[in-house]
Amino acid sequence: MSRSVVGITLDNLHELPAKCRRCVFWELAPHLREEAEELGQTEFEKEAWVSSVLLEWGSCGRIAHVEGVPAGFVLYAPPSAVPRTAMFPSGPVSPDAVLLTTVKVLPEFAGNGLGRMLAQAVVRDLTRRGVKAVEAFGNALPDNQAGCVVPADFLRSVGFKTVRPHPRWPRLRLELRSAFSWQADVEAALERLLDSVTVTTAGVGPAGVDAGSAGR
Repeated sequence: MSRSVVGITLDNLHELPAKCRRCVFWELAPHLREEAEELGQTEFEKEAWVSSVLLEWGSCGRIAHVEGVPAGFVLYAPPSAVPRTAMFPSGPVSPDAVLLTTVKVLPEFAGNGLGRMLAQAVVRDLTRRGVKAVEAFGNALPDNQAGCVVPADFLRSVGFKTVRPHPRWPRLRLELRSAFSWQADVEAALERLLDSVTVTTAGVGPAGVDAGSAGR
């Protein structure tokens, strides 16, 4: 099964589920969101928000594909670009952090690690850009009424730690240097393991015969 992750652009924004393309929960202040919904302009506002963040800050999301089919996505941005943050009692987001707003995996692709893959893609992107940390408001009581907020349990499962508790909307944080160091340590351990295997097998000929004694 082939899987890939690409950056969200205006050219592939249509690959998001229709409901998500029309959702501006994070992107607009509540009163502006209501106006956009009344006018039927939420999809336009979503596109305008993505365009603005791309121009002013850079990449703000990733789309996961399975066998070429869109299977999930993640969105993130500086907290100053996300008006909804002001409404959360566990805010504000730390000034050195980028805000992870949305992680969505389509139901038919759930349970295959795509959420973790998307989180790792965010870490790789932001680490390269020199960002110190990612924060997110978690939903401690997931339900269909708050589907725009990432479940707190998922955030903890991919390494986030609670920095401000709240019975419903805790704020969690992932230190990117720590995440990057952990990845580097794993890669270094794998390299050492491969080196030791190479050394161990270098003098062994066919059928386990030592190459130094094969001609005796």
